[in-house]
Amino acid sequence: MNITLRQLRAFLVVHHAGSFTKAAQELHLTQSALSSLIKELESNLGMRLFDRTTRQLEISESGKSILPAAVRVLDEMNALHDEIGRLKNLEQGKVRIAITQQLASTTLPGMIADFNVNYPNINVSVTDCGVEMVQQCVLDATVDIGIGPERELSHGLTQELLFSLPFHIVAPPDHPLAKLTEVTWKHLKNEDLITLSGSFTELLSDDLLRRSAAHLLNAKYKVSFMSTALSMVQHGLGVTLCLPYVHEWVTQNKLVMLPIKNPEIYRKFYLYSRKNRVHSPAVEQFIKLFSNKIETLNYGQDTDVSRASPLDCRFCV
Repeated sequence: MNITLRQLRAFLVVHHAGSFTKAAQELHLTQSALSSLIKELESNLGMRLFDRTTRQLEISESGKSILPAAVRVLDEMNALHDEIGRLKNLEQGKVRIAITQQLASTTLPGMIADFNVNYPNINVSVTDCGVEMVQQCVLDATVDIGIGPERELSHGLTQELLFSLPFHIVAPPDHPLAKLTEVTWKHLKNEDLITLSGSFTELLSDDLLRRSAAHLLNAKYKVSFMSTALSMVQHGLGVTLCLPYVHEWVTQNKLVMLPIKNPEIYRKFYLYSRKNRVHSPAVEQFIKLFSNKIETLNYGQDTDVSRASPLDCRFCV
């Protein structure tokens, strides 16, 4: 049985019109083409759908029996067509994002606000998590996409570079480092450092010469959250490292943020997706907005966030 929607639509229009001539006009078909559609449908069903006489056309008993089912099928298809149209036109949909906690609390909220202005009927949900959980959330299909720094790529995922950012030092405004025209990694060896625990410091050291990295590995203080590190800097306990997307936090704590040179070390941030999965129109549009928006942000610095460097790091908090 090979019944088509075109045949069912022809059947319903002929029934309501009560005439092949009127139905053909409504469907913009020739009468012979319409007749062929009805014959094909009758052949597929193995039953006559209309009783024809020289004066009138009436639906047959068999036709009456299948009429409700034909109406339901076409109604469902029309509803599906409308649903697809709303999705394509971004009149509805959802975007589920897994993103590192620092990005979620700094860069992301403004982007969601901009997205909501243009697409108020699309629901955006956020899973803010540790770096190591971003890829896992995507693999578990609890989110559509993940945004975070580079890690060893899990099997079943793809990654796309979104942006890269340079490391900065954060110090009180009256600190000697804040008065330098250029801060280098060597300047940090005599400072009390406040670093983030976990993979942050260890993996950063991979990108520096061992001699320069030793002081990072033996930081005076190691904490879990950037907010803690900034508060400690504010209270004169040392200086810390950060990426420029936390510039608002730095400003709120009345601190100074300066890029570290010689060498400049960049962190790459990626979009993570499941392999062989097509993003919905809503997700595609959010990715487009995020990519465009991130290129315009300078985080209060003269920093090109899309810039790449030979010393791009492989890891980040």
